[in-house]
Amino acid sequence: MAKDSAHPEFHSLIDDAQGLAFGSFMAAVGVLILTHLGFVTGQTAGLAILISYSTGWDFAPIFFAVNLPFYWLGYRRFGLGFTIKSFIAVSALSLIVTVLPQGLQFAHLAPGVGALLFGFVTGAGLLALFRHGASLGGIGILGLYLQDRTGFRAGWTQMIFDACLFAWAFAIRDWRIVAWSLMGAVVVNLVIAINHRRDRYVV
Repeated sequence: MAKDSAHPEFHSLIDDAQGLAFGSFMAAVGVLILTHLGFVTGQTAGLAILISYSTGWDFAPIFFAVNLPFYWLGYRRFGLGFTIKSFIAVSALSLIVTVLPQGLQFAHLAPGVGALLFGFVTGAGLLALFRHGASLGGIGILGLYLQDRTGFRAGWTQMIFDACLFAWAFAIRDWRIVAWSLMGAVVVNLVIAINHRRDRYVV
């Protein structure tokens, strides 16, 4: 029997598990690329990275802590399921980022290639999380809320927040590194803005 496009099938528990695993892992690879090149980025990950660079503290616990205040908004606007999935994704990324350098290192990675690779890898990871009803917290939750309520794309909301973070980054980091970082952030947000659309993808 053909599937009724007006009544799509929802993701199963296994579907969601692999989606969260894929999204978290890809995002962790993106973070590894960033920190290897000394780049910065936007969203709460970018905030955590800038704090890490400024203080010398590890990225993982900062990222986990920065996202804590946003779970209440996620619960209020999207429900318990979304909040739990997002908490799992943030926790998984924090853990993977801690152990991933033991199995993945870069002998040589040019800044331009690294910026593009970060953008595509991270964009794919975030799309997977969004499609399975999760995010990496923070501005992602706010962006999804605005998109669902007003139609304003999640990618554009994140881009506005990113602009503020990059203004801070230009003040404390070498401008050439920040310029390459900006290229990667733009790629991430374009991937999300173009591909994450409710009128095309309903589950």
